Amino acid sequence: MNVLFWAIAVIAFVIAEICTVQLVSIWFAAGSFVTMIACYFWDLSSMKQLGLFIVSSVLFLVVSLPFIKKRKQQIKIATNSELDVGRHATVIEVIDLDKGTGRVTLNGVNWSAVPENENEIIPEGTIVIVKKVMGAKLLVAPEN
Repeated sequence: MNVLFWAIAVIAFVIAEICTVQLVSIWFAAGSFVTMIACYFWDLSSMKQLGLFIVSSVLFLVVSLPFIKKRKQQIKIATNSELDVGRHATVIEVIDLDKGTGRVTLNGVNWSAVPENENEIIPEGTIVIVKKVMGAKLLVAPEN
């Protein structure tokens, strides 16, 4: 193995990383780069090159993993369901669990709805507050 081999490996791993965008092969690209530089300056046997590649790739992974985990924990993107909780909706069909009816409109979208209090009937035209999103249904309570 020589410098050209490791240069091709760097390019291949970078292309793989660009295609996946999941930090799958970036460690191997960095390991290949370190090995390529080492081969340029020193005449290393194939086994030493392979060992350097493995050690440097693992080292990059071990060093960067805590930073990646910390960053993932900091970035929390609210889902649509979390964004709808606490918003106001308008009842467009009487909400009655016994009859199995209940529809509201929220941000121009028609949703199935159930009352927060099981025995409560909420008439059409009432403004309600979204308490929880349960799949395609909203758990709602009348605004007081």
